Amino acid sequence: MPASDPLVRDQPGDPGHWVLSLACRDEPGIVHAVSGAIVAAGGNITESQQFSSSDTGRFFMRLEVRTGASREEFLALLEPVIARFAMSWQLDRAGRDKRTLVLVSKAAHCLNDLLFRRRSGQLPVEIPLVLGNHPVLRELAEFYGVPFESRSITDADSKAEFERRILEVVDEFDIELVVLARYMQILSPELCEKLAGRAINIHHSFLPGFKGANPYRQAHARGVKLIGATAHFVTSDLDEGPIIEQNVVRVDHTLSPEQLVAIGQDEECRTLRQAVTWFAQDRVLLDGARTIIFR
Repeated sequence: MPASDPLVRDQPGDPGHWVLSLACRDEPGIVHAVSGAIVAAGGNITESQQFSSSDTGRFFMRLEVRTGASREEFLALLEPVIARFAMSWQLDRAGRDKRTLVLVSKAAHCLNDLLFRRRSGQLPVEIPLVLGNHPVLRELAEFYGVPFESRSITDADSKAEFERRILEVVDEFDIELVVLARYMQILSPELCEKLAGRAINIHHSFLPGFKGANPYRQAHARGVKLIGATAHFVTSDLDEGPIIEQNVVRVDHTLSPEQLVAIGQDEECRTLRQAVTWFAQDRVLLDGARTIIFR
């Protein structure tokens, strides 16, 4: 969550329906103060969730509020509370689509699911561009009417150029979320830092874990009984970022490697879609190395 909220863009959403999310050091009086500001704005709380972390001593809250006050009027009443408790916070219109850049390589399943759900109105994001390091998914993106751009990565220089292009797109389209939809390149520590808290990755989850080529064949050879997927924030520690969502499904010895791949890809799609949805709805707050999810 940013220390101060971004500009509310001119996108669909109920102009009288707001999402307020906040985090601060836990102490008495926070809920009373926030509620008082909402009452002063003539607001009605339609959804409220809160959590006090005994591990970090921090307080987290997400509210949906309906009010006839303008954003400026509402914010003017909230600002003394924000300052009093040194809050990090965000105030946004409920239902506003988050502007999202999708990064891909060759695997199509996650991209197809995101674009289909977006077109069918089930995913609250706007995707102005899909950026890939291979051209093979161009036809899929264009089928959904989404611009596609590809740039080959063959060495350190071309990788650095690709990452510069990512940052250009983030600035050009005012991107709020970057989704690695089976993008098979490791982001540099510098890019991870610049995208901290707003880049989500998806990968398979096995018990035990298998790395390298053909993980599903490795899983089949070892007789794995559980496979699944993990969606997490991107950090410079590979696949170690704060976890947003995980899913697992039981499998057995009767399934072929190809069947395991199909099941695993379904779980990857489902898990990534849920993580993106929660992020877009401002339901994901960071508490150190873990996340607070207000479902």
